Amino acid sequence: MFGISPLGWLHTLGSLPAIPLMFYMFARYGRIEPRSLAGVAYFFFMAVGGGTVFLVAHAPVSYGIGGATLVLLIAGFGVGFLPLGRLGRYAETIFLSLTAFLLMLPTVTEILRRVPDGHPFVTDLHSPLLLGAQGSLLVLLILGLSTQLFVLARQGKRAIR
Repeated sequence: MFGISPLGWLHTLGSLPAIPLMFYMFARYGRIEPRSLAGVAYFFFMAVGGGTVFLVAHAPVSYGIGGATLVLLIAGFGVGFLPLGRLGRYAETIFLSLTAFLLMLPTVTEILRRVPDGHPFVTDLHSPLLLGAQGSLLVLLILGLSTQLFVLARQGKRAIR
């Protein structure tokens, strides 16, 4: 079904729970919160997805996205253990928001290239529909990250007063 191998299903189903976890944390905390139960689960599922991409990917760009996702994921969760103060929260927010973008970029691409089964919405990587969807994700990243950093800056100013 959908031309996905058994290992591809492991990759897909292993990383799929990260999507609702990501949306939950954005709605609940305004960011991916690594010190929450949802954040720990997000880390696990993203690590599964980022790690298994090397076993199922066919395009070189997939290896880059998988590697970048793993590096940003480890950096985003690891920066909280460094004595960086407010700067650490900014770095954590940037790194983990980028992991969300790198999760959604191939997700949207693969959905458009595989659904409906046998007659996908997109058959060409240069399709206007695909490029528009990817561009929309980039705009969401820029707006969302700008908002997150603005909110963090306001929280920091309130804490100083």
